[in-house]
Amino acid sequence: MIDMADRSIIIGRNTTLFEALQLMDKLGKRLLIICDGDFFIGLVSIGDIQRAIIRKIDLSDCVMNHIRGDILYAKENDSTDYIMGAMKKERIESMPIVDAGGKLVQIIGWDDLFNNEKCCKSVGCPVVIMAGGKGERLKPLTNLIPKPLIPVSDKTIIEEIMDVFLAAACEEFIISINYKADEIEKYFSERKDINYNISFIREGKPLGTGGALALLRGSLKKSFFVSNCDVLVDINLSDLFEYHVKAKNIATIVSVIKSFSIPYGIIETREGGILTDIKEKPNLSYQFNSGLYLLEPEIFRYVDDGESIDLPDMLKRAKNIGENIGVFPVPEGSWRDMGNWHEYLNMIQNHAPV
Repeated sequence: MIDMADRSIIIGRNTTLFEALQLMDKLGKRLLIICDGDFFIGLVSIGDIQRAIIRKIDLSDCVMNHIRGDILYAKENDSTDYIMGAMKKERIESMPIVDAGGKLVQIIGWDDLFNNEKCCKSVGCPVVIMAGGKGERLKPLTNLIPKPLIPVSDKTIIEEIMDVFLAAACEEFIISINYKADEIEKYFSERKDINYNISFIREGKPLGTGGALALLRGSLKKSFFVSNCDVLVDINLSDLFEYHVKAKNIATIVSVIKSFSIPYGIIETREGGILTDIKEKPNLSYQFNSGLYLLEPEIFRYVDDGESIDLPDMLKRAKNIGENIGVFPVPEGSWRDMGNWHEYLNMIQNHAPV
């Protein structure tokens, strides 16, 4: 029998991509199991929905249209060793167990077998964290403590961000600092339990997130991540890296999907007030910038030494020249912002490690 906790990730065959995305957001899951009654049909992952969004598929489309042929599941008599091996190789969040008649009889979750080990493949890229800002919105706290060192649970915000990358074997960190730079360097120099490489660059004057990157020209020879220092993004970095490389992007922006339902009929008109359409209670989705990027070293061509420019403006400059700038979407529930008091206090009250 499947317990009720497991049943929460089971959806029907008529579920839409929009509904699946909302459920993933609510449950904090990346994978849902599609069933027809008790019978197992297939799986839909956040990766499947991400690929649909990238292909501009309407989220009202049915999940059944996005089931892959290479569905991974286990049979009732498969050994635990086999299941562990398959889950670890593919890094899948949940393994459906199906009997000889095709019925779903059990769901084994990643945490059931691997405890605190993260469900993410190794990536190993350098990480640049933009930590030079004054944290104006969090004053007066940031008058005393630099924003990167503000505590969230038993760690600082910057360490929470670093943990996301460490789970994907990204162990080289470059922190761009300016405001209260000495305090940030001192904090890390006094840590005795660090098992990763960390270095600092000083802006001297505020250069923006793009201008600060120019200080690294020539020192980064392969793909690298850039993250703002006031957001946490719960993301499978290996999926992001795979998309970035396959699309041959010079830069990939991680976007956050904002989805909501309008509880009214939406009227569309043309010039003269003539009705063109009525859409009953539509589901709408937008994407906004998460503050996390994956870049290639060639991006340095689009910023001058000493120039003050933010990274989004730098990417628009590259796009206008004809460079490939990709967008990789994640659910809204995967993104946490602590850049203002309301969100910071909410993060503390509802904090769970990424």
